[in-house]
Amino acid sequence: MYDKEEKKVIHEGLVVEAFPNAMFHVRLDNETVILGYISGKIRRNSIRILLGDRVKIEVSPYDATKGRIIYRFPRVKKDSEDSEDSED
Repeated sequence: MYDKEEKKVIHEGLVVEAFPNAMFHVRLDNETVILGYISGKIRRNSIRILLGDRVKIEVSPYDATKGRIIYRFPRVKKDSEDSEDSED
């Protein structure tokens, strides 16, 4: 998928490593690991990104080793314990 203005490629991936300066290693769906930094809107709204989060990342065609994290998908809650209780 391409962004209309600057022809940036948008990928989805998984955060595999976090660095202290709000940068992350993100493993894309095609198994490539790139360095991602947080966009201004995510930083302004204080959205926390943790290990294991699924994110949407925007990558420039000129430098495919870095990208800007533009969206964090909602976390999926695992209710395996609750489903066991409801059977009784």
